[in-house]
Amino acid sequence: MSWDKEIKELKDREALSEAMGGADKVARQHHFGKLTIRERVDAVADASSFHEIGKLAGVADYDEDGELQSFTPSNFVFGTAEIDGRPVVLSGDDFTVRGGSADASIAGKRLQSEGLALELRLPHIRLIDGMGGGGSVKTIEMAGRTYIPEVRGWDLVVNHLAVAPSVALALGSVAGIGAARVATSHFSVIVRDTAQMMIAGPALVDWAELGDVSKEELGASAIHTRNGAIDDEAESEEEAFALAKRFLSYLPSSVDELPPLESPSDDPARTDDKLLSIVPKDPRKVYKMRKIIESVADKDSFFEIGNNWGKSIITGLARLNGIPVAIFAEDPFVYGGAWTADSCRKLIRFVDLASTFHLPLIHLEDCPGFLIGKESEEAATIRFGSQALAAFGQAPVPFCCVVVRKAFGVAGAANSKPGSHHFRFAWPSGDWGSLPIEGGIEVAYKAEIAEASDPDAHLEKIKQRLNRLRSPFRSAEYFEVEQIIDPRETRRHLCDWAKLARRATKPSPPAFSYRP
Repeated sequence: MSWDKEIKELKDREALSEAMGGADKVARQHHFGKLTIRERVDAVADASSFHEIGKLAGVADYDEDGELQSFTPSNFVFGTAEIDGRPVVLSGDDFTVRGGSADASIAGKRLQSEGLALELRLPHIRLIDGMGGGGSVKTIEMAGRTYIPEVRGWDLVVNHLAVAPSVALALGSVAGIGAARVATSHFSVIVRDTAQMMIAGPALVDWAELGDVSKEELGASAIHTRNGAIDDEAESEEEAFALAKRFLSYLPSSVDELPPLESPSDDPARTDDKLLSIVPKDPRKVYKMRKIIESVADKDSFFEIGNNWGKSIITGLARLNGIPVAIFAEDPFVYGGAWTADSCRKLIRFVDLASTFHLPLIHLEDCPGFLIGKESEEAATIRFGSQALAAFGQAPVPFCCVVVRKAFGVAGAANSKPGSHHFRFAWPSGDWGSLPIEGGIEVAYKAEIAEASDPDAHLEKIKQRLNRLRSPFRSAEYFEVEQIIDPRETRRHLCDWAKLARRATKPSPPAFSYRP
């Protein structure tokens, strides 16, 4: 007696599962420039590391004798794997089977993938293509009933955000619950041209008499990477996979660990003479903040996140002498670096990411304050700005600020974290106050200027008098700024600080959950 027959059936069923929706559906997937789910898994995971769970799940037809006649595999594939030698949960939709809808799927597989990622405290990478397991109208007839909407297991998705990294890649036309699964992550990427994300597709939009629109018009990467629904876009699926891997390389596998160190490959005492002249003497002139970030961070280590939205604030991960850190900085090229409603929203998510995964936080500051004007007021900038400052103040990680140039108004106060003792440096180009001198002189000295025989000349005298007092060295005399440093030595100071910050950082669950 042996089990050879049953083992043969096992292998036959596994082969049917690996065939996915059939050769014609696979060819159609390739025709539209997309990989199949199994090709995606092979591309993301380390070689031979994927351990599939639930491979035999699907919908089968049997004859009167109970013999298998046909089999449609579940359109959700998941399991454990390794990425760069670190364990993860990897899951994805199979668009070749009913476009990723629930008609030929087992809903329990998606729940199990989320539950395992949470209980095993592992990063979860979602490869989303379709409705992400949501139903279609056809489901009604197949089930013989309609169902009242519920997002069963959504608590697993949300709770996981406070436990381990979550990455979502939009790799096709993503709608409904699939779109929600993209947005509810720490880092999301959409592939340009071959992927779209939308709450509902063109047919439903047209039925609701909201216009005849295409998938691209509803959910192209250009839309969602500029409104903040998705962090970044990629030119290809392969680039999306590379971005996911690089993002994970800065983070611990869970909140129980500190971010992984890399062997230092860049001199921590390296200086850069270009930094001595990068900030113009004229405060109205701009410069490239990213050049400063790239100079002070380890070579080629800066990984920007969300560069297409909230553009007045730059956010990204980097390393200082091999130590992962989170950096944010104003971009003088966009509203002079003023905080907008969108840039505040971006900053909130970024600070929450640093807080959750124990990344020391660095602010390279050139902030003229919140963006002012009618549009800024209509966008509720002060509301989102207050939330950003609250998230910043709540961050439990070590903080350091380098005031590169401006620090004005309420937003400019983000050079110092309330309730915290931390390093704060300033360049000689530092310029700060409750509001810029240029914007307040004519109001503060209105009567004096009006009485002068030559108002313009008198105004210039006042400017000269006040400018002598705005030197950062005056503030240093009163210990209102702790250190003024040579810009060329910024990297050395930050590397020294990062070493101390790493020593002081202890892995522990965050006091509050990450806010997607």
